[in-house]
Amino acid sequence: MCRSIKTLRPPALPEEATEEDMRAAALQYVRKVSGFRAPAAHNQEVFDRAVDEITTATMKLLDGLEIRGAAARH
Repeated sequence: MCRSIKTLRPPALPEEATEEDMRAAALQYVRKVSGFRAPAAHNQEVFDRAVDEITTATMKLLDGLEIRGAAARH
């Protein structure tokens, strides 16, 4: 399990997650799944593409979530 990946949605993260936060989580996920902290040169492109795609998917997920009661907290 990726224990270093933190929850990026409110209220776990009080402010809105940044693209940098999402990219860092995506990088940790790809590192964990691939088993590589830093890929060899011949795997760099696919590694980077996976990080980009997971970052995009994370943005879509967080943009689409409806957090009940969130308006009451602001």
